[in-house]
Amino acid sequence: MVDQSMQSSPRKSRRWLLALLVLLVIAGLCWKFWPAGTESKEPPATRTGKTGMMRPGFGGAGGPVPVRVAPAIQGEFAVYYKALGTVTALNTINVRSRVGGELIKIAFEEGQMVKAGDLLAEIDPRSYQNALLQAQGTLLQNQAQLKNAQVDLERYRGLYAQDSIAKQTLDTAAALVMQYQGTVKTNQGAVDDAKLNLEFTKIRAPIAGRVGLRQLDVGNLVAANDTTALAVITQTQPINVAFTLPENALQTVLARYRSGNKLPVQAWDRGDVKLQATGVLQSLDNQIDVTTGTLKFKARFDNQDQVLFPNQFVNVRLLADTLKNVVLAPSAAIQFGNNGTFAYALDGGNKVKIRQLVIGDTDGENTVIKEGLAAGDRVVLEGTDRLKDGTEVEVVNDSTEVPTTPAEHLQGKPGAKDDDGSTADKAQKASA
Repeated sequence: MVDQSMQSSPRKSRRWLLALLVLLVIAGLCWKFWPAGTESKEPPATRTGKTGMMRPGFGGAGGPVPVRVAPAIQGEFAVYYKALGTVTALNTINVRSRVGGELIKIAFEEGQMVKAGDLLAEIDPRSYQNALLQAQGTLLQNQAQLKNAQVDLERYRGLYAQDSIAKQTLDTAAALVMQYQGTVKTNQGAVDDAKLNLEFTKIRAPIAGRVGLRQLDVGNLVAANDTTALAVITQTQPINVAFTLPENALQTVLARYRSGNKLPVQAWDRGDVKLQATGVLQSLDNQIDVTTGTLKFKARFDNQDQVLFPNQFVNVRLLADTLKNVVLAPSAAIQFGNNGTFAYALDGGNKVKIRQLVIGDTDGENTVIKEGLAAGDRVVLEGTDRLKDGTEVEVVNDSTEVPTTPAEHLQGKPGAKDDDGSTADKAQKASA
């Protein structure tokens, strides 16, 4: 019993030492991280960061918000309907041989422009020359027989007048002349047909246009009206663009088209970046496609510079109408919220006011304002994310000059200098 009590005494001592060590560590940590009694009394709105600069726009103590503004203007607005169009050739001709034979000549370069009547290829003409000679020989034989029959007829008429022959002999001679006349006409037709076939050995362009890649080479045997075309000619001057418009957009277009107005149509490249050609609306279909609810249109383009190719996809813009004396505002100033569409407009001083808007058509840069703004009202373009009704602002870029066109005014030009020498993107940098 004595030995067990002596062994338990050192164990209790170690436990007390360990507990005391833990308490000392906890006390040291509390002393090190306990907040100082001189805590900053600065309100959160005016605290500074590591750089010592005040953070603007928080708690209302950041000062005026830098913004870029532009005026709403009054002018004309072009209403365009956009659609995806396909370029189609005015005429497409598959050039085939009308006679058979060996192809002995190719007279065109692939992709070249040709005129109507230009020689494209030639078939071996020798067999057709021989056929023409045979037809001409037969014609000469029958013409000689006709002439002899006509002489006999005149002789028989004299003898009949002298009552030297019977009436039947005279009638037989007249019938023989008519028979030979019919034979000569048949022979003349054979000669003309042989001449035509001989002419068909020279394959000529039926229309003016661009020749595609040739399908046959010299030395190939060509059959009349062969399924394989010698070449394909597409008429590209002028050229058409086919496109469709939804039925809910037809009222304005059809009214102007039926009144005789020439509606301008623009063809833009596939990326809708570059204007390629300008034409006019040419025709329209006679019924709406019930599966898509659209109507087909065709526009005609002169295509003098050959920028449009058949089967090319283009973006079509049809000028449907031009609105006169409407208020236009930059689309960048239009905001959308729970209460509808609005914009931040300067109230005449250095504060902004929310204007509820009723908007109309837009082209991406300009928007028609039906209600809410008047010409000359200055609206905020950049810096709107930190604004509310009555916020004080600092205008760092104010385009107050009325532009010659809405696009010149509404399209920002990075790096353009203001009157005070600041750049147009100063507000954007400041708001960042």
